[in-house]
Amino acid sequence: MSYRVFAWVSVCVLAFTTSLFSQQIRGDYVETRSADVYTGQCFANGEVNLVGNEAILAWHVQSGSWNGVSLKGLTVAAAVRANGTLGDPYENPYPAHAVLIVDEQANPQQQAALVAFAQQMGGELLGHVRQVISAPMELVVNHEQHGTAWLRAGKFVTVQTRGINDKDHLCGNEVTFYPPLTELARAMPAVALTDAYHGPALGVDWESHGKRSAFVGTFVR
Repeated sequence: MSYRVFAWVSVCVLAFTTSLFSQQIRGDYVETRSADVYTGQCFANGEVNLVGNEAILAWHVQSGSWNGVSLKGLTVAAAVRANGTLGDPYENPYPAHAVLIVDEQANPQQQAALVAFAQQMGGELLGHVRQVISAPMELVVNHEQHGTAWLRAGKFVTVQTRGINDKDHLCGNEVTFYPPLTELARAMPAVALTDAYHGPALGVDWESHGKRSAFVGTFVR
């Protein structure tokens, strides 16, 4: 291979790698469910088919873009009501219905990109969006205190979590019984000190406290 050909190939590889890096999107993630996700078999059996059909998912973009639109610093959240316990392998939770809440700091192009991003990450779970709302958003993950996060989406969503400790082992056989509802780079189960949705379009509000029903993590796409 001549020097010129080698140099041309090297430039192409560098350009391709740079393009991939520039298209990468990453940030923090919080999820809550209306059923314990970190639990023992006995507790899970007591909740399945009765609860667990509601969820809140939220992404805060630290860097990157989607569909060519920069989303750095913006947040999008989804409140979901499914047809059954999410994660139950013996029940079909679909169709699920969702309300998307997008950062009011986003311009129209960014809001559209946030919706597209959330639907891509949420897949079938966010396939039926009943309403999109713009609201002030705040999602903060404390990476020094594992499992600690705070989410507020206008007057509609409030989530506060903390890490799991020894006092949260109620039966001694707890495991991460349900996986997160979206692909993540890293995730850990957490206690939802507050998990609340008060909003339109889903036909139900919910609020719970102190359940082992949350995930806190990071995403890279």
